[in-house]
Amino acid sequence: MIDAGQYVFEEVPYRLVRSPRRKRLGLVLAGAGVEVRIPQRCAARHGHRFLQENIHWVRAQLLQARQRAAEIPRHRFAFGEAFPWLGGRLPLLRAARPAGAGIRDDAIYLYTRAREPDAQQLQAALQRLYQREALAQFQQRSAEVAARLGLRFSSVRVRRTRSKWGHCTLRGELQYNWLVCLAPVMVVDYLVAHEVCHLRHHNHSPDFWALVASVCPDYREQRRWLRDNGHRLVL
Repeated sequence: MIDAGQYVFEEVPYRLVRSPRRKRLGLVLAGAGVEVRIPQRCAARHGHRFLQENIHWVRAQLLQARQRAAEIPRHRFAFGEAFPWLGGRLPLLRAARPAGAGIRDDAIYLYTRAREPDAQQLQAALQRLYQREALAQFQQRSAEVAARLGLRFSSVRVRRTRSKWGHCTLRGELQYNWLVCLAPVMVVDYLVAHEVCHLRHHNHSPDFWALVASVCPDYREQRRWLRDNGHRLVL
């Protein structure tokens, strides 16, 4: 893409971005403003007019984005603080040995080599622990659902992704965003049911959703929760 200039209309900052592959005009939020994406050979005036004609929609989207940003929790990374796990909140305690690290019913036990880790070190160590514990959760729950449906998967992985909470490949690989383990257990179970059911139906057909419903009858409610609250799942 080629940046064609930056402008302001009714106090909304925007820029024109030309793309040789784009065939239609489009609007994409970008920070506190918006990008007006236009085809390579499109005259700039059409981009300006497109933004002006859709300024009310842009304002509404920017307002919603600011509201959602204000809802994102700000964690204080220190021992003694509470952190979300499977819908609850557990205190972060220091583990005396590496073998003692883990997430249990009463607390999150974290081992660090540094005697007095700073917030950044503690956050990085906590994220690694969450990934490990989330992988164990997803492996166990995926195996249970797959066995119930008579399905098989080749592997389970966790990673932090921007746009997907889960993914199932044609090779039977299940992938989950480990941040989902900050959500309530029912949401985690829905996501597992969703991805495991893709082992049989690699689409979102009525048959697929019927299979999901057989495992997770209230999947619509959990899916809605993830859509409305997913931006709050940060660590």
